Amino acid sequence: MKFFLDTANLDELKKGASWGIVDGVTTNPSLIAKEGRPLEEQVRMICDIVDGDISAEVVSTEAKSMIEEGRKLSKIHKNIVVKCPLTRDGIMATSALSKDGIRVNVTLCFSPGQALLAAKAGAYIISPFVGRLDDIGFTGMDLIRSITQIYKNYGYKTQVLAASLRSPTHVIDSALAGAHIGTMPFKVLDMLFNHPLTDKGLDQFLKDWGKVFHEAGAAR
Repeated sequence: MKFFLDTANLDELKKGASWGIVDGVTTNPSLIAKEGRPLEEQVRMICDIVDGDISAEVVSTEAKSMIEEGRKLSKIHKNIVVKCPLTRDGIMATSALSKDGIRVNVTLCFSPGQALLAAKAGAYIISPFVGRLDDIGFTGMDLIRSITQIYKNYGYKTQVLAASLRSPTHVIDSALAGAHIGTMPFKVLDMLFNHPLTDKGLDQFLKDWGKVFHEAGAAR
């Protein structure tokens, strides 16, 4: 499974990229707005840090404007994936952009039927939101399982990107469910490293190592 960071913060991206495990980035208007720079400028800077798919979202709501905006965004960098919402206009724009050879990430997916529409429109990525479904009493991970099965049934090439992942458990369950990509905040990626037995084991190794060399030095 590919790991994407769901952030537009350059410091977080630099740190994640330094670990050598970040495959791409997802952004949205809210994340870009937090950073205080124009969208194009911020996205260019992100592309300089992470060499992988970088999702940049349209802010238009009408298909014609989405298509124009998507074409403009795609020209920022070769790694840009245009992000469109799963609305009627968004699907129209996805179909048009995909036919132009522009990769599209269809976002705000909450049902298998919506995911099927996106695949038929030629989406490069579909982004079902796990955590937001959990928030309203549904099991978000069931959506990932359903979409991966439907796509497998019909050979759709659209990649399933598990979004709104809020914990290491979400990430692991997405991988088990067959998601191609998991996108997560930096803090969730950082939490995947943590296990008390790792810390305990490393501490013991270092103590044993230090003890041996301390005794060897004393013997001299």
